Amino acid sequence: MKEAIATSAAPAAIGPYSQAINAGNLIFCSGQLPIDPATGKMPEGVKAQTAQSLANVKAILAEAGLDINAVVKTTVLLADMSLFADMNEVYGETFAKPFPARSAFAVKALPMGALVEIEVIAAK
Repeated sequence: MKEAIATSAAPAAIGPYSQAINAGNLIFCSGQLPIDPATGKMPEGVKAQTAQSLANVKAILAEAGLDINAVVKTTVLLADMSLFADMNEVYGETFAKPFPARSAFAVKALPMGALVEIEVIAAK
């Protein structure tokens, strides 16, 4: 059985997908662009965008009754691998040991010209 998770504290889905899905003991959070849900805009720079993407993840997890420490796996999409070190700095300040498993790679482009997009899987 699966259940959609949605919150107005994170950007609404802009297509036929859910912000997150609760499937048993796992929460699958869709990739979060660095959109400020209050303004609909993205901050400048990859550090600020990483922080915003993670803030959106935190809001969705909070709606599911979890916090960032429940994350077991992340996928980070970057507009360019030259942005990795700055993203990694903010990422490292957000997560605590034991850090989640992670994949990170560059893609040709991200929606709305974003520099980063982050998706997570969390365990209850």
